[in-house]
Amino acid sequence: MASVPAHSLRVSDIKDPNVLFERYSTEEIRAVERKIRGEIEQKKEELRQMVGERYRDLIDAADTIGEMRQCSESVVRSIQDMDRYCQQLKQARNPPQSLSKLEDQKQSKEKFYSIASQIKLLLEIPERIWSAMECSQYLQATQLYLLCCHLHRQLHLDGGSPHYSPVLSRFPILVRQVAAAGHFRSTILLDSKSVLRGRAVSDQAITEALVSTMLLEGSSPRQALADFLLARKASIQQLLNQPQHGAGIKAQVCSLVELLVTTLYQAYAVFYMPPEGGRGAEPGLSCGLLFTTLENVTSTTTTSKGQKVLHGEGSAGSWFKYLPPSVTNFQPVLRMLAQPIQSDQLRDTLQQWIDTCKEDIRGGVSSLLVYVKSLKALAAIRDAVWELLSSESISLHWSAVCLRLLEKPLCLWDDLLQQLFLQRLQSITQEGMEGISSSSRQLLSSALRDLEARSQSGVFGRGAQYESDVAAFLWMESQGDLPSDAAWVSVSQRGPQLYPQVKSGLSMKTQALTPCVQSFCSALDSKLKVKLEDLQHYLPPEPAAKDQPESAPAPATPSFNRFTDSGAVEEALREHCLACVRDILSSVRSELTGLQADPAGSGRMSLALFMARLCQSLGELCPSLRQCVLGQQGSAVDAAGRGTPWQGRKLGKGGAVKGVELSPAQAKWAGLKEELLACSMEAYRIWSNAVSKALLGSFTGSLHAGSAGSVLATATHWEELEIQEEAESGNTIMSKIHLPVQPSWYVQSLLFRLCLEVNRVGGHALPKVTLLELLRGCMDQVLTEYEKLTQCSESKDTSPPITQSRALQLLFDLRFLSATLGSRLEEGKSSRSQQDPRIQEICDSLEGHIDPFDLDVFTPHLNSNLNRLTQRTSVLLGLLTGTEKQFAPRSSSVGSQEPYNILPLASSQIRFGLLPLSMTNSRKAKSTSRVTDITKPLMAPLSTPAPEDTFRPGNLFRQLANQDEEPTGPSLFKLGWLSGMAK
Repeated sequence: MASVPAHSLRVSDIKDPNVLFERYSTEEIRAVERKIRGEIEQKKEELRQMVGERYRDLIDAADTIGEMRQCSESVVRSIQDMDRYCQQLKQARNPPQSLSKLEDQKQSKEKFYSIASQIKLLLEIPERIWSAMECSQYLQATQLYLLCCHLHRQLHLDGGSPHYSPVLSRFPILVRQVAAAGHFRSTILLDSKSVLRGRAVSDQAITEALVSTMLLEGSSPRQALADFLLARKASIQQLLNQPQHGAGIKAQVCSLVELLVTTLYQAYAVFYMPPEGGRGAEPGLSCGLLFTTLENVTSTTTTSKGQKVLHGEGSAGSWFKYLPPSVTNFQPVLRMLAQPIQSDQLRDTLQQWIDTCKEDIRGGVSSLLVYVKSLKALAAIRDAVWELLSSESISLHWSAVCLRLLEKPLCLWDDLLQQLFLQRLQSITQEGMEGISSSSRQLLSSALRDLEARSQSGVFGRGAQYESDVAAFLWMESQGDLPSDAAWVSVSQRGPQLYPQVKSGLSMKTQALTPCVQSFCSALDSKLKVKLEDLQHYLPPEPAAKDQPESAPAPATPSFNRFTDSGAVEEALREHCLACVRDILSSVRSELTGLQADPAGSGRMSLALFMARLCQSLGELCPSLRQCVLGQQGSAVDAAGRGTPWQGRKLGKGGAVKGVELSPAQAKWAGLKEELLACSMEAYRIWSNAVSKALLGSFTGSLHAGSAGSVLATATHWEELEIQEEAESGNTIMSKIHLPVQPSWYVQSLLFRLCLEVNRVGGHALPKVTLLELLRGCMDQVLTEYEKLTQCSESKDTSPPITQSRALQLLFDLRFLSATLGSRLEEGKSSRSQQDPRIQEICDSLEGHIDPFDLDVFTPHLNSNLNRLTQRTSVLLGLLTGTEKQFAPRSSSVGSQEPYNILPLASSQIRFGLLPLSMTNSRKAKSTSRVTDITKPLMAPLSTPAPEDTFRPGNLFRQLANQDEEPTGPSLFKLGWLSGMAK
């Protein structure tokens, strides 16, 4: 039927509707249906027409049949009368026969009836065999076939018999019957073995199929066990060789597991024989069905099933009483003795079969799981297997059956499937993370190329502009700066969120995280969140809250713990996530290497800043990354994890809680943050080196001016002071001196441009280490240029020469640069004595160009001017000077305490939060007692120097350095009016 097209298919060709559904599509089947229904309607119409047209003929035929019946009855009666009349005439002519002759006739008659009844039974057996096979009663069909073979031997119908029976010549139909009976054996064997391969077959059906095979082939129970296991292995191969996708894979794996379980249960029910006494049998399960059925079929002491078959429909006929006892009492006989299988042989055979199936199952299931593309689908398959094995029908007697058959427990999930599922999970996770890494690298490359192209063309978009000028982003207001409920809900009243500041746009500005950085981190976090949500289906669920509905109840006796590999699952996600981030970092490092080789242009520096901010904030703006690395212990945040990367590093040196050991996951998370921090610091270092190199170019040209006009062009206004001097006669005379009160223009330009660069990139959020490196780099280059200038002046090669006025200005410039750029470098130092010794050398060299007597007169006034200038520029240059009071003298006593901030915060909550108040009364009293004029020079050193040391070059700088040992100075701000207004 497979070669016949659907449109030309005839009704007579349709024998099995199931085959029709297997070989034709739905549309073709519907076409066949319409065709058949049309033919049915056509036949009905023809029948109606025939009945209408032939009704009169039908009545005539009925009358004719009635007359024929009457005629036949009269003929039969006449023949009977003639037969009776002939018998009377014959008895009248012949004398009565002897009694022995009558007995011979009777025996001959009975023999004839016996042969006739056997022939009738032989003719009915094929129909009974086909009926039994249609009802899947293969044991009954086997018994009838063996009875048929017995009848052949009784009637000498088999071709190999030496005795020839004239029955075949008198009944030619038996020739065809004998030939047809020869095909029953192969058909019954084929169907019986197909029953063994079935997945939903009862134990009794398996037993009858095996007994049929044993009776037909004359095999032993061990051979029957081998046939059963081979059939089940073929069924496993058939299951594994059906490529399906999606939900079909779950059904396929569950069917495979169910087949394995059913095989062991049926092996126990069919082949296992408990030891003597019956103590080894499992209550509630049957066992030894094969031997029980064999005994019932082949035993001659009990009523056999063959008798029951003959006593069925055929026993109602009168011919059945003429069958000989050899036929009525027929029982099949086994060619071999059916000995029970020993327990060790059964165990070894089953264990060998399980080991053989393991290899096929591993390869087949692995090829099936390739089509599973998500962890959710993989978890659904695992959960389906868990529910199947945990069902009461399987798990109730599973352990006992395994102990009886294998003498050890058997967990199908642990031994067969768990490692396959774990390997597929790792492959899915690796493919997903590689995809995230590839897309992130493409996103990073496109963002960098876009920034570079816009910076070269000069047409900046909003995002590119913010990367090169963060100040514009910081001072631009937007709707997302504050949450909508920020006016009436405080931070403490909000829900316990891990990173509440991420949701606020204002917090992004305080951290100088530009929209490009936020967009990249958001894209990466969303992709990681999808993978994390997908992985959650494979991990144990978190404890449900009280208001959440409870999930479905778990089985009472779970067969295995499906979450035993949670640690390996989290470790796989952690390793692939770390590899993904490190792949992104490798791309960042390669870009930084290119920038370091060619750092020209401010546009390329925006690339370095973008990558620096990206690496700096990746751990903060991607909470899913942190959860991927830490796993379910992500709620236990380590001490360094909540702060910014540089804060965490600072805590790691001395602020972390000692004695708390980090878990391996936390250690890897800390290592990843260190890598991100190192990459960020490297990018900031490239930027700081490029900035210092660019700023120091014009400074160097102005410092090494080659003409007097160039020197005068950069000079500033000097202050004129009147001083009292004592003449040789002892009279006091007034004289005027001129001293610098401002640094040179190129010095001011350098510092101001440096502040602009730092402020432009968000200096408040720059890591302290980066800012210190920038200041240190600028200071080193400044000192290098001053050293070159002093060396040229000593060799008399400088033009114009360094006069006393120029030396005073250069000295003032150097000290102001040292005080400004070196203030942050010295915040962590205990005293100023650890400053760069090159500063002292350059100051000594410059003071050598000043008259010693004039230098002694100028020193206090220069100190005062420098102090006043530093205080005036402390706000303008605040990003460079830091929080320390650079020129506030320190107490010489160790036990005294100096207030860190001269503007303490309000202790009570008033209308204006965080309002600065004035100093306390006691502190104010101490301050007023020590008030000095800010224009006067600072205090002299504690130890009075020798007269020759006073006039030695470098005394000016030495006096300034020794001011650290002075007692605490007064407050520079009087805010009594402000505190009064606050009250």
